[in-house]
Amino acid sequence: MNKPKIWLSSPHMGGGEQKYIKEAFAANWVAPLGPNVTGFEHDLETYLGKEMSVAALSSGTAALHLALLLLGIQHGDEVICQSFTFSASANPIVYVGAAPVFIDSERDTWNMCPIALEQAIVDRIAKGKIPTAIVLVHLYGMPAKLEEILELAKRYNIPVIEDAAEALGSSYKGQKCGTFGDFGILSFNGNKIITTSGGGALVASSKELKDKAVFLATQARDVAPHYQHSHIGYNYRMSNILAGIGRGQMEVLEAHIDLRRGMHQFYDNYFKNIRGATLLKEPTDAYFSNHWLSAVILDPAICNGKSSEKLRLVLEAENIESRPLWKPMHLQPIFESYPYYGEKTAEQLFNNGLCLPSGSNLTTLDKERILKVFNAFF
Repeated sequence: MNKPKIWLSSPHMGGGEQKYIKEAFAANWVAPLGPNVTGFEHDLETYLGKEMSVAALSSGTAALHLALLLLGIQHGDEVICQSFTFSASANPIVYVGAAPVFIDSERDTWNMCPIALEQAIVDRIAKGKIPTAIVLVHLYGMPAKLEEILELAKRYNIPVIEDAAEALGSSYKGQKCGTFGDFGILSFNGNKIITTSGGGALVASSKELKDKAVFLATQARDVAPHYQHSHIGYNYRMSNILAGIGRGQMEVLEAHIDLRRGMHQFYDNYFKNIRGATLLKEPTDAYFSNHWLSAVILDPAICNGKSSEKLRLVLEAENIESRPLWKPMHLQPIFESYPYYGEKTAEQLFNNGLCLPSGSNLTTLDKERILKVFNAFF
C-alpha cells in the first residue's frame, strides 16, 4: 500500500472560512469588491499595526508590480534585488522595463547582504546608474538585517519594497515584517502560512497610496458614467469569495504560526545532534520568524558524504516532499546577464540546502515517519 503523501507546506483550513463564503454567496457578492474584501483588509491592517493601509490583490506578484509602478520606476531604471529568492521577486522589475541588479546573501539570515548591497550601490552610482528601489526579501519567514539595509537605503535615498510574501507574522524588534519599507508585499498562495487559495496584498504607508493601488488594480477607470481611461490599468483586485477565505484564515493565523514554529523546534531538536547540519535560525532575540519553512544545510565534508540531495531522494522514496532551496536569480538563464554583487554565499546555500516539511497540519504520525527516514539516513 502506498504511504500517504507528506507535503512540504499544504493549505490548512481553520473551519471559519465557510461562514464568510456562505455570507458572500447569500448576498451575491462574488465580484472583486464587497464586505469580505473590506473586512480582510481591515483584519490585516489591525494585525500589522503601525497605521498601515492594505489593498487585497490577486497575488503577491501583482502587489510587487504595483509597488514598482507607484514608485515611478520605468524603462531603463535599475532596481536592486535579493538574488536568493523565488523568481516572483524579480519578474515584476522586468515587467516595468527596469533592470534587476542582484545581491548575494549573508550567512546569518540567508537574506540580502548589507556589505554587498553597499558595494552595489556605490558601483552603480559610479557607473551613472542610481538605483531606483531595493527589493528586500524575508526568506522562508526569516527577517532580513533590516537596520543595516534601511540605514543604507536612507543614506542613499533609495526606496525599499519589502517582499514579505513568506513572512506574515514574522517581526523584527517587535515590529511586523512588511511594515518597514515604503511598500510591503504579502502572499496568500496555497502553500503560505495562511491562504486565500490564490491572492496577495500590498501594504502601503498611507490610504492615499492604497487608493492609487486600488485604482490601478481595477483597470484604472476614471470617474465617469461611461468607461474612460487615462492610465493603463490592471485586473489585480481580490474577489470577495477569496477574501472570505482570508478572513477565516486570519482567525487561525497565530495558531498556524505556533504550529510552524513547533515544527522548527522539532527539527532543531534533531539536527543539533548531527555534525555538519545547520538549521536556519533567528540569529538574535531581535528576530522572530514564523518559520514558514524550516530549512537545513548539510556539509557533506563533515556529514560523512551525506548531502541535501541524497536526503531529498530518500524522503521522496518514502512519499515525503522536500525541496532544494531557491536557485539564485543571478544563476537563472533568464537573469544571468544582469549585474551581480557578492561572493558565493547564495550559490553555496542552494547547493547544500533543503526545505523540509513544515506545514501547520502535520500530524504526530507524519513526524514519526520523517524521524524514521532521518534516523536511517544519518
